[in-house]
Amino acid sequence: MTHDHAAAPVTGAVGRSVRRKEDARLITGHGRYVSDLDLPRMRHVAFLRSPYGHATITHVDVTAAQAVPGVYGAFAGGMSAFRSIALRAQSALPSYVETAQPILAWQKARFAGEAVAAVVAESRYLAEDAIERIDIDYDQLPATVVAWKPPVVPVHVEAPDNVLLERKFDAGDVEAAFARSHVVVERELTTNRHAGNPMECRAGVALWDPVDDKLTFWSGTQIPHLVRNMLAELLGLAESNVRVIAPDVGGGFGTKAVLYPEDLALCVMAREMRGYPLKWVEDRAEHLQAAAHARDHRYLVKAGFAEDGTLLALDADVTCNVGAYSVYPWTAGIEPLMAGGLLSGPYRLDNYRCVTRGVTTNTSYAGPYRGVARPATVFAMECLLTAAADELGMTDLEIRRKNLVTPEEIPYRMPSRLVDDSGWYGACLDKCVNAIGYDEFLAEQQRRRQTGENPIGIGFACYNELTGLGRAAAAGPRMPFRTGHDACTVRVDPDGKVTVLSGVTTQGQGSETTIAQIVADAVGVPYDDVNVRIGDTNESLWGFGAFSSRQAVIGGGAAHRTGEAVKAKVLKLAAALHEVDEADLDCRDGEIWGPDDTKPLATLAELARIAYLESNKLPEGIEPGLQATRFFDPIRGAFAAGAQAATIEIDRKTGDLTILKWVCTEDAGRVINPMVVEGQIVGSIAQGIGGAMYEHLVYDDAGNLSTGTLMDYLMPTSHEVPEMIIEHISVPADNPLGVRGVGEGGTLGPNAVLAGAVHNALGIEIHHLPITPATLWEALR
Repeated sequence: MTHDHAAAPVTGAVGRSVRRKEDARLITGHGRYVSDLDLPRMRHVAFLRSPYGHATITHVDVTAAQAVPGVYGAFAGGMSAFRSIALRAQSALPSYVETAQPILAWQKARFAGEAVAAVVAESRYLAEDAIERIDIDYDQLPATVVAWKPPVVPVHVEAPDNVLLERKFDAGDVEAAFARSHVVVERELTTNRHAGNPMECRAGVALWDPVDDKLTFWSGTQIPHLVRNMLAELLGLAESNVRVIAPDVGGGFGTKAVLYPEDLALCVMAREMRGYPLKWVEDRAEHLQAAAHARDHRYLVKAGFAEDGTLLALDADVTCNVGAYSVYPWTAGIEPLMAGGLLSGPYRLDNYRCVTRGVTTNTSYAGPYRGVARPATVFAMECLLTAAADELGMTDLEIRRKNLVTPEEIPYRMPSRLVDDSGWYGACLDKCVNAIGYDEFLAEQQRRRQTGENPIGIGFACYNELTGLGRAAAAGPRMPFRTGHDACTVRVDPDGKVTVLSGVTTQGQGSETTIAQIVADAVGVPYDDVNVRIGDTNESLWGFGAFSSRQAVIGGGAAHRTGEAVKAKVLKLAAALHEVDEADLDCRDGEIWGPDDTKPLATLAELARIAYLESNKLPEGIEPGLQATRFFDPIRGAFAAGAQAATIEIDRKTGDLTILKWVCTEDAGRVINPMVVEGQIVGSIAQGIGGAMYEHLVYDDAGNLSTGTLMDYLMPTSHEVPEMIIEHISVPADNPLGVRGVGEGGTLGPNAVLAGAVHNALGIEIHHLPITPATLWEALR
């Protein structure tokens, strides 16, 4: 079997790096973002935010702000329109503690940056000035910012110990496995809080039609259909009276897969000012303070190994800092449940025990961020393997190869009961080893050790990415909805061109392009003849949106099924018109071909004209039109195997770490667009490197964010991100297209790769992230 996608013959649009449909407008400055929206009578919104991490709000008076010329309104959370609505993320898990998140805090502020009031004015500048006129008093309370320390004052009265959720994963006999282990390693590991930081911050425009009582909400969201559903429910509207439009979106990474209180506040204020569009565009300081954070975890882990390196047992206690609120709608379980479910990764394990919990603190709430929890779990797992290899006298490669799940074991039931349908982890690792130049590296490392030059090191990580979660795999959080399916409508227009109304969204992934490629091949038309429309809930029937690397698997599966259904209608019409057996027909490049392969029977445009404009020619039993809508749910989803390797150099004088070479191999299944796939992998690795080395949201003991600007919150630039070698294997998944998601896998490796490389270079273990020059300089002393 060949595992190189480049070796497979490509006959249609799928498998080619076609020119992206989005690029003409995006790279020429004609993108349409929420911040570009300029509607008649537009008004602008600014939010007043709490300066305290934890405080009782004792008094609010907006009178002075309302009196400022050019101000149309000032609002506080205690007003009835706001007090009567709250975000309550729901879960049926037995241990889950449900709490309310106000859309404007009015009794208590629970983190610094929480919105407590808002002003609507003729300009954003005037609104910002007016919020300073709001008179508000606080009684400061002790803040809790570390999730593994007991609170002095609980964040929510419903959770006196601040624990919002706890779950135990249990498989096999852990104690018996430890008793027969030759080596037991135990570590305490922490990962650093950071966030998505997309190029475009959050933004929204809300317009409430006073005549039809309809709400239109333009939002830079990843989940427009879910937002429509939630807004309708919260505001007491029929869903048909809510329209959500996600135009071009400048990055999301999970951060925009949330319904935020600011979103709801905009809509409530629009209801109070019917007929006037209200606009809010978040600035970077607001984003760092108040958008969803992630990755603030502690792992108390213990693993037992046999003398030959076989992993026998894993025991873990995992605490995830979920921030001040249970993120809506995903709940406080989003990180802890993923951490417990996937901690063992791609490694064979029978005996597993993990207690994982989500703990609320006086920090911004934790939400979905590219790779949800798994960059931390991979770091924890790989640290244990490296430590065990040291004690057993094995190499990093030997112990990993000993324990990786193999293709022969697929489907493999993980100890958390997830079913892994991949298994090509060893192949991914081998490709990385070859591409990194392992033997040459060892020789150079030995030479440097003899000459006393700056040390170099090599690190590895293997991981499994659960992608395209179907309704069975999405059941873990037990929310009141399942995210397993998407819909797609495909229509052949009267001119023979094809219009696609898809439930997918895009924040830079090239979704318009990949969906067009899929439909072009499924229907049998040229790629350039396909027009894809996404992001408007009034056009596409349904789609859960962009998260969990789901869109190629689920949205693509729906597009493929729908395209095939339309093609079947086309061939049925052609067969009846030309009195040919339907089985002998095919549609290729917009032409209908029959048994005589020397010339086409007809063009798709000719058939479409009959279907729409000349219905008198339609054969009996065939309805006008050429259109279909289909749903797709993969039920479980598809695992994607991956491995990464890197070499680094550490400056003895400064502790500065330079990445010399980076290699990644992933199994994306059937690749729709190689350029898009590689872009996703490279981008996700870059974000992973940022989290491993630079990005850190730091709170002081009072709950104040110390790294609240890009002067303090460091992000990688093109100078820090290395050139990368991206390798592929291609083992088709069990879904209509054979695809596996690739949007998040790249983030999973860098923490572990860089920690392993530092250990290989200096002989020290990294227990706490990020890896900074100061940490390494101290180690070198």
